[in-house]
Amino acid sequence: MCRFRESERILCVRSNARRCEAGGGGIPGMATEEHDERDFFGERSLPKPKRETAQEKPHYLGHRDRLRERFSTAGGDTFADYELLELLLFRLIPRADTKPAAKALLARFGTFAEVLGAPVNLLQEVKGIGPAVALDLKIVAAAAKRMTRGEISGREVLSSWNQVLDYCRAAMAFEEREQFRILFLDKKNVLIADEVQQTGTVDHTPVYPREVIKRALELSATAIILVHNHPSGDPAPSRADIDMTRTIIDTAKPLGIAVHDHVIIGKKGFASMKGLLLI
Repeated sequence: MCRFRESERILCVRSNARRCEAGGGGIPGMATEEHDERDFFGERSLPKPKRETAQEKPHYLGHRDRLRERFSTAGGDTFADYELLELLLFRLIPRADTKPAAKALLARFGTFAEVLGAPVNLLQEVKGIGPAVALDLKIVAAAAKRMTRGEISGREVLSSWNQVLDYCRAAMAFEEREQFRILFLDKKNVLIADEVQQTGTVDHTPVYPREVIKRALELSATAIILVHNHPSGDPAPSRADIDMTRTIIDTAKPLGIAVHDHVIIGKKGFASMKGLLLI
């Protein structure tokens, strides 16, 4: 009899537990505790988290390692334009294959230099190049320009003519509008100042000879080199370019200021008026 009553009591308790699990009340007349699911289902009952499977390593990571290793051992001169641009984009686009973007940039603009010289709005038209990457490319271009300028600062310019041309091309070849730049030199032909005096339209820059000479006198310059760019890409001097240069020479000469040259920069090259015997 006692065993029967004990079994009945156990069955009643179990039945009450089932009602609690189903959201029902407990034994009538008895207070019940509030429980969350962790009280009824111990950690052993919770589904075990699935073991994370190792993701396949992206294919471009090994390619990046190989390019970096090649650069560290052989240097950048062994790289094609798209490879060097791809290597640069590694830092700007850390989690993607950069080869398609590098090739798309070159297909759009032509050369590595033209990519860096392109304006931000046009860079962003290339698939995979957003505002941040476009801005970073312009920062790289500014750094390259600063480096070439450093090669002529404080040096005798005429004996460093190739460096002067490299700097002018880096600074002006890919500008969308014409710029008129003047390199002011002292009596030893060392660079005193490098200034853009005028910025014009795509095919014209207003130049005022008196303003050119006035600025040379302010800087105590004894010689100047005139430089401007042709956004069209063709560096051949126009008739107006020649006439303007001769006017500046005629104005400067009585004041003891020599005009060493007038260089015109294009996307693919340059023209020296002195070299062409035009002045």
